[in-house]
Amino acid sequence: MNFPFYIARRYLFSKKSHNAINVISAISVCGVALATLALVCTLSVFNGFQDLVASFFTAFDPELKITAVRGKVFDGQDPRVLALKQLPEVAVYSESLEDNAMVQYQGRQAMAVIKGVEDNFDRLTPIDSILFGRGSLTLHDEVADYAIPGIQLLSALGSGIRFLDPLEIYAPKRGAKVNVANPSAAFVGGNLFSSGLVFAVNQEKYDASYILTSLAFARRLFQYDTEVSSVNLRLKPDADIDAVKRKLQDRLGEEFRVQDRYEQQADTYRIMRVEKLISYLFLTFILVIACFNVIGSLSMLIIDKREDVVTLRNLGADDNQIVRIFLFEGRMISFFGAFIGVVSGLLLCWIQQTFGLIRLGSSGSFVVDAYPVSVEAMDVIIVFVTVLLVGFLSVWYPVRYLSKRLLK
Repeated sequence: MNFPFYIARRYLFSKKSHNAINVISAISVCGVALATLALVCTLSVFNGFQDLVASFFTAFDPELKITAVRGKVFDGQDPRVLALKQLPEVAVYSESLEDNAMVQYQGRQAMAVIKGVEDNFDRLTPIDSILFGRGSLTLHDEVADYAIPGIQLLSALGSGIRFLDPLEIYAPKRGAKVNVANPSAAFVGGNLFSSGLVFAVNQEKYDASYILTSLAFARRLFQYDTEVSSVNLRLKPDADIDAVKRKLQDRLGEEFRVQDRYEQQADTYRIMRVEKLISYLFLTFILVIACFNVIGSLSMLIIDKREDVVTLRNLGADDNQIVRIFLFEGRMISFFGAFIGVVSGLLLCWIQQTFGLIRLGSSGSFVVDAYPVSVEAMDVIIVFVTVLLVGFLSVWYPVRYLSKRLLK
């Protein structure tokens, strides 16, 4: 049996001569446990919001997106690109073309991104989940082209979901010079009629600027023939996205960029990761402060056990063993605090996931009614290791210093 550990365990659970030491030891464990609980719950809430945002992007972004490394467009008839249709992992192949244009409706103007897509766009992404209104997902027919605008953009133009007059779309002619006498000659125009639908991704990047329409209209507006901004792929359910991504990149070469959903929204996820990291560091600092209670508890314990130390020395214990007794004491306080905190944090996360006790506001005010929570095993492991490291390191120097000063 490890002698210092055995004595430390007896000290931790035995009654001290001064009841205040027991109270402070309990407070120390509670302090570490609360800091651990806060870390687990906070990181899980960040994960929940990240998953929530990802679910919105999933309805708009493809699983894999192929774009040109240089320039805004590339030839959609490139044999290397067309060959992707024959890959066994590809379930849906869809082209799109997008660029900036000016939108005008009844005298109001706004800048927008016109995104022309193929008729199979509804099979590429679950776009139906973010559509609102009474209409069908029809982007064109023999008579006209139709628009599905973002809900914030439509509000900026002062229109309802079903606008009566068509949206007037203007884009500059490629390579044309503006004639001051007739500036309208430098623009290409077109009209988009109401489809009776709008989309709401709940992200300003899309809702305030994007308009979905047919690929043919976008090509006429921006004066392209077979060019596309991107080729979008949906893979079969059993396909490994990372493996297929590497395979496509090897086939297409350095002229093309293959991105998954997270890379398509790299800026958003980078911001969320930074916020999560800052929260983790801030709560770790609070944990360090909580560990001062452990140091105080050990200081009082060392003073209380002076006579025991003399007895142990008479029985043959050396100074190193005595120091290790109090080190084990501090480490056990940190361990029990970390264990209780992790278990309590996981329990709270489960309660929130199941019952949604902590609400975001009145029903319907937010995208979700309760705080989203998602527990990741790696986060729990990182928190547990962090608490143990901070706890172990915070007691190492104080115990050695106090032992030398108080146990002479």
